[in-house]
Amino acid sequence: MSEKLRIGFGICGSFCTHSRALNVMKTLSESYTLFPIISDISKNTDTRFGKSDELVSKMTEICGRKPIDTVKDAEPLGPSIPLDAMLICPCTGNTLAKLAHGITDNAVTMAAKATARCNRPVIIALATNDALGANLENIGRMYNKKNVYFVPLSQDDSINKPYSLVCDFALTEKTLQLAIGGKQIQPFLK
Repeated sequence: MSEKLRIGFGICGSFCTHSRALNVMKTLSESYTLFPIISDISKNTDTRFGKSDELVSKMTEICGRKPIDTVKDAEPLGPSIPLDAMLICPCTGNTLAKLAHGITDNAVTMAAKATARCNRPVIIALATNDALGANLENIGRMYNKKNVYFVPLSQDDSINKPYSLVCDFALTEKTLQLAIGGKQIQPFLK
C-alpha cells in the first residue's frame, strides 16, 4: 500500500463558504493526509455562519490534528515537512492579494509560500465579492505564476453581486489531482 499524498488545507475568512470547504475537507481526508491551516481571522472570529472554536474543532476532527495557526508553525511545511500540494479553500480576495504581492503575514500565506518555494502546486479555491473588481488583477497575476492553479470560477449572483466569483467546490478534488500532475483544470471560468 502506498503512502497517502500530504496536502496542506488552508481555510480563510470567506465565512459563508466554510461549510462547503469543510465538506471538501471531509472528502479529501479519505484519500489524502491533510494538514489543516487556518487564517487568523477564521480562527478568531465568530459570525452568523458559525463560531470560530467550532470551526477549529471540526477541522481537528476531520484531519486528526489541530490546525496550524501561526507563521512560525507553517514555515516548516516547505522544507522540513514537505507537502505534495497546498490547497486554500476558501481563498478570500484578501489572501489572493497577499499571495499576488508576496505578503506572508499569517499561517495560510506562509504555508503557500513554503509549498511554492519547493516547486509544489498551490491550488486556490477562490470565493470573493470583488473578484471582477479590485482583485481581477490579482487573479491574472496568480494565474500566470508557476505552480499556481485555480478551482474553476463562476459568478454566484450576477445581478446583486456583479463583481463576485465563487469556485465550484465540487471540482476541488479534480483540480487538485490535475494540479499535482502540473495541469490547470479547464474551463477555468464557467
